[in-house]
Amino acid sequence: MGIKLYTKKGDNGTTSLLSGTRVPKTDNRIKAVGVLDELNSFIGLLVSKFDDDLMFEKLQWNLFNAGSMVINDNNTELIEVTDADVTNLEENIDSLDALLPPLKNFILPRGDEKVTLIHVCRTIARRAEVACIEAETNPIIIKYLNRLSDYFFILARYYMKNGNISEIIWKNK
Repeated sequence: MGIKLYTKKGDNGTTSLLSGTRVPKTDNRIKAVGVLDELNSFIGLLVSKFDDDLMFEKLQWNLFNAGSMVINDNNTELIEVTDADVTNLEENIDSLDALLPPLKNFILPRGDEKVTLIHVCRTIARRAEVACIEAETNPIIIKYLNRLSDYFFILARYYMKNGNISEIIWKNK
């Protein structure tokens, strides 16, 4: 018989950081990892809606790397999110933005199923960014998540345009 999935160690409301130190599951670092995991899961759902490769797998790896960085309380050597990952997102944003008309107004987050799911990922990325700020984590993670939400925004606009779906301008009436 293999190793059991459950350990019962968390039954008292605690979990482990990378060093093995037990902390409450309400610790801001654990909350941040939870939001990163939620975003990663929604990206997994997003992957199921696309036939083409849009670097989603790299995003998922980076989110796991970010999560391990958040709970790394003993300076274990890890694969980390880097400035190069931020630059990669910026290059993708710029490439997509060059294909779109300039945005002069706020738009409603809507479209077909793909586009709305991209917007869900965008909003979770923003929440993950705030959670990582509250966890006082490595600034590169915060920068990465900030760009990631921008990437999802421009990606949603790109698929709106390619799907001939009109953007609805928000009007503060």
